[in-house]
Amino acid sequence: MAAPLMPPDAQRQRSVPLREARTRLTQLVAMAELTDTVTVITRDGDPRPVAAIVPAAAARTAARAQADVERIAEVSAGWARRLDEQHGRSARRHAAELRTVTGALAEAWAELDRRFPPGTDPVLARLRAAHADLLHD
Repeated sequence: MAAPLMPPDAQRQRSVPLREARTRLTQLVAMAELTDTVTVITRDGDPRPVAAIVPAAAARTAARAQADVERIAEVSAGWARRLDEQHGRSARRHAAELRTVTGALAEAWAELDRRFPPGTDPVLARLRAAHADLLHD
């Protein structure tokens, strides 16, 4: 249902049963047009609304609001896709850089192990422990 987007104090609303709405349709439409009155139509004997007569400006506003919601959803989806693509590129770049660093570190430790066998230097042992998460022994 198109709901008028007017401030609550400016909005006038009335409720009429379907039988009365049929006999007074022209009058209810004129009232909506001239006074911005919203007429809620109910089934005869049932207070729940089934339809409404709203001013055309309010219906256009609701349609415009729906179009805005759809446009925002489309734009958001585009940005989400771009962010996912950027995240993927960043993750691949990070993985490549990490492989390069761990490879260089492995070469450095291989040379250190060749020159100073493991366990012979306590400073190197502490440094090796600090790099344990990057070394794949």
